[in-house]
Amino acid sequence: MACIRLGTTIERAGLALAPHAERHLKPPGETARLFRHYPQAVAASLEIAGLVGFSLDQLAYEYPDEPVPPGCTPDEHLAVLTWEGAVLRYPAGVPEKVRATLARELAMIGKLAYARYFLTVHDIVRFARGRGILCQGRGSAANSAVCFVLGITAVDPTEIDLLFERFISAERREPPDIDVDFEHERREEVIQYLYARYGHDRAAIAATVIHYRPKMAIREVGRVMGLSEDTTAALSSQSWGSRSGAGELWSPERLAEIGMDGESPALVRTLGLARELIGFPRHLSQHVGGFVLTRGKLIETVPIGPAAMAERHFIEWDKDDIDALGIMKVDVLALGMLTCIRKAFSLLRARGLPIADLADVPREDPATYRMLCRGD
Repeated sequence: MACIRLGTTIERAGLALAPHAERHLKPPGETARLFRHYPQAVAASLEIAGLVGFSLDQLAYEYPDEPVPPGCTPDEHLAVLTWEGAVLRYPAGVPEKVRATLARELAMIGKLAYARYFLTVHDIVRFARGRGILCQGRGSAANSAVCFVLGITAVDPTEIDLLFERFISAERREPPDIDVDFEHERREEVIQYLYARYGHDRAAIAATVIHYRPKMAIREVGRVMGLSEDTTAALSSQSWGSRSGAGELWSPERLAEIGMDGESPALVRTLGLARELIGFPRHLSQHVGGFVLTRGKLIETVPIGPAAMAERHFIEWDKDDIDALGIMKVDVLALGMLTCIRKAFSLLRARGLPIADLADVPREDPATYRMLCRGD
C-alpha cells in the first residue's frame, strides 16, 4: 500500500517503507520505555486525554433556516405554497381526495420537522425553472402529493395510489430523499447557486468512497511487484470471476488462456495480494450531486476539502456517515436526456408548435404510448 501511494515498486522503495513492527498502538509499558527520558511528556499526554470528553454522538445537525415571510413559520409557509400549487395543478378545483392527502402529508412533515427541507428543494427548482433549466424530481419523492403540487415532481400520486409512507415514515424517522435531475449541460449553474446562497462554509458535496475492483487492484499491485505493463494489462483483461459467480478470479485456466504460468511464485504472490485488496477503500471522491447544507459552519461538524473542479468543496463523509448522523442531503443530479428534451423543445418553438408539461399529458394517452412503443 505504501508503494502504491508513493508510485514506486517494492524493490526500489528502500527506506521509504516504515518497519511494519512499529505500525501499532503501543501498550503503556512500551510507551513509557520509549519515552523514558521524557516522563513529563507521558504524564501530560494522559492529563490531556483525561480532559477530552468528546464523542461522535454529541454531534448535532441543524438544518439551515429557510427564508420565510415575517411572522410565519416554515410549516405555515410550506402550507401556503402547497395550497397555492394545488390550485395551479387542479384549475377546475382541488378534489376532496387530494385535499385530504395534502393535509395528511403536511401534518406528517410538520411532525417530523422537515418543512425546511421541502422549502429548500422548492427553492432550487424555482431557481432552475426561472433560468429556463429543465428539471424533474423522481424516486420515492413521486409518492408525495406535496412534491407534485410544488412542481418538484410531475406524477400525481393520488391517481396511482402511491403510499406517502414509502417516502417519509414516522416509524423509520429517516430524512426525506428527493432526487432532482437537471439538464447536464446546465447543472453547474444550480450548484453555483447553492454555493452563492449558502456560502462555501455552509454548503458542500458529500463524499463517496472509491473501493478497489479487480482491474484496479491487479494493475496497481502488479506495478508495485515489478510486473511489466503487458503482463498487468493481460491480467486486467481477465479481471472477472468469483465476484459474478463465474468461477475463481484469475483461475489457472484463465491464466493458461493468456499464456501465463499459474505456478510462478511472483505471479502467485501478486494475485494473492490483489485478491486481498478487492473491496478495500482506495480514495475519497465526490458524490454525483448530494449536497449537505447546514445552519452553522460545516467545519464545526465535519472536515471540508476542495474538489478538483474550481469553486467546489466536499465533505469527508459519505452518504452512510450522513445517514448515521441524520443529516439531510439535497440531491442535485445531472441527466443528459433532459438536455436532449430541452433541445427538442427549442426545435418545437422554432416551428411554432405547442409544448406540454409532463404533468399535463393525459393518463394512458394512446398517441404518447404508441410513440413510446416505437421507441420514438
